[in-house]
Parts: sequence; structure tokens; C-alpha cells
Amino acid sequence: MGALTVVGGGAVGLTCALAAADRGWSVRVIDAGPRRRAADVAGGMLGCFAEGRPGEDRLLQIARASVDGWPDLLARLGDPDLSVAADTLLVAASSADLDELTRQVDFLADRIPGGADRLPRMTARQLRAAEPALSRTVAGGFRAIGEGAVDNRRLIAALDRALVAAGATVANGEVTDLDALPGDRILVAAGLGVRRLVPSVDVRGEKGEILRLARTWWSVPPPDHVVRARWHGRVVYVVPRADGVVVGATQYEAFDDDDRTPSAGGVADLLADAGELMPSLRTYELTEVAAGIRPSSPDGIPIVEQIDDRVIVAAGHGRNGIALAPWTAARFVELLDTSDDC
Repeated sequence: MGALTVVGGGAVGLTCALAAADRGWSVRVIDAGPRRRAADVAGGMLGCFAEGRPGEDRLLQIARASVDGWPDLLARLGDPDLSVAADTLLVAASSADLDELTRQVDFLADRIPGGADRLPRMTARQLRAAEPALSRTVAGGFRAIGEGAVDNRRLIAALDRALVAAGATVANGEVTDLDALPGDRILVAAGLGVRRLVPSVDVRGEKGEILRLARTWWSVPPPDHVVRARWHGRVVYVVPRADGVVVGATQYEAFDDDDRTPSAGGVADLLADAGELMPSLRTYELTEVAAGIRPSSPDGIPIVEQIDDRVIVAAGHGRNGIALAPWTAARFVELLDTSDDC
């Protein structure tokens, strides 16, 4: 084993760094800070059911493998409050939305072991029994069993702590030249910064807004499940936190990599849809409006590959960076071990 420098302190970079440290590598992480971190503007959902769609079989396969790796990662981090939900409710606002959800579930049922049993259909009454705060107008939906979520910012803090405890160094800084970095190997997991540091890797930005709502003393408690809805053709999710919820998320092309200013239209749509989906959220306080830039590959498949004898890249995870972190770490250490043997 040798020395590894990781460029990027998000969920992917830190999970890969921890996997390497656990294998005996001397690890140094250089983090450009939370503003550049897509993981800071995220719901923290760990699903593959809700993400699988026709034409995305490879991504579904990767997501399934990563979901299977999450229990070990959570046990390694040792924070029982990281997990905020165990299941997801897939909710439709109308019959048209329910038809779309049904097509998605039918696609998944043939591709996931026990898919039909793990995606039981639910009536509107059953959905409201599971989450009484849901609107009385919901048309129906499904329960995605085992589709949980973690607190995204608590995750970053837990990974930082685990790395320091494992003897790694985590420092803030801006990297402009990979050749100037110390270490036998370098992992570039810097989101959109990969384009500048490794120009041969094709990633593009997708902008998205999220909202954070805090419960007040007169509000009903946050939901027990992740709630993902097709709401009159739009997609909205509500993910519980200890003190409230995260509402997300819009998604559109980012024309400026530094544009993290929320748009009025995106925020208005999220507030309107969340308020109709779960009317009690209107009594919560709006404590944060944020926009992030998600680094996506052209085909939606994460890029985890060796660039040369020294550099490995992990990039292009799009909206699934947190969910796919365990798979990425496993793939990364395979490359690391292979390059170390050469």
C-alpha cells in the first residue's frame, strides 16, 4: 500500500477515501468546501426502485449493487441517526400519474429479485394510513420496501470523523494541478471540477433546487417514510429529517457551473407541489432554499476509471451520488488494487 490523495470531499470522494484507508492506504483528502459539494444539496435517498426506468438497465444494476452495500457502510460509520427512513411511498396525484407509476413499477418487477413483493400496490386509503399527512386527493401508489434515506449532511460529517479516526487527513483547499499533488495514487472525485483537472472526462452540470422546512411547535411531525410523488406530471419528494423535511428537487441543464442561485419558478413549483401533497407542511417554516449543480455523465452511468498510472476518476453520478457511493468505492478499490499490483 502507498499514499493516496483524494480530490473532492463529497459523498463519493469520502466514501472512496474511507475504503482505501480501511485497506491500509495513507489517505489525504482535499475538499473545495460545501458550496461546491452536490451532496450538501440533496435528499439523501438510497433507492433504486424509484430511479429505475426503461432504457436504464445498467444504472438499475449498479444502483441495486450499491443499495446492497449501504448496511455495511452505515455499520462502519456507527451513527444510528444517519438513517432517516426505511421505506418509500410512491404516490400519484391523478389517474394519469398512477398509470405512469404503474408502468415504471411493471418495468422494475421483472428486473429486481422479489420485485413484485417489494413494490406492493397501495390504495389511497392505505397510503393515508401509512402517512396521515398525505392529501385526501391522492389517487394511489406503491410502497418501495427497503428504499430508505440518510441525512446527507450528517453523512458527510460521519465520513469525515471516520476518516480522521482511521488516520487520514482532511483539509480544505483548491486543486489546480494534479502533477503538483503528493501521493502514489490520486483519485479525482471533484464533481464538475473533474472537467478542469481531467479534460478527457465528459461530465455536464444539471442544476436543481431543494428546500428545507423546519417543524414548528404546532406542526404535525415529519413523515416516517420518504414520499416520492408524481404530482400532475411533475416530480416532487419529501424526505424526513429530525427537525423537519427536505423537499426536492428540480432538474435542468446548468449553463453556468458557478450558478447556484435558486430560481423563483423552481422554488414556487416545489412549494406548491409539496403543499398540495402534504398540506400540513404549510405550517412548517421555510429555513433554507438552495441550488446545487450535479455532475452527470452523458449516458447517466457513473464514470469510475483509471486515467493513467497515477490518476483514477470517479465522476458523473448526477442525482445519485449518495446512493451510488458504496458501489463506487468498491469499484475504486478494485482499480486501486489493480494499479498497485502493476
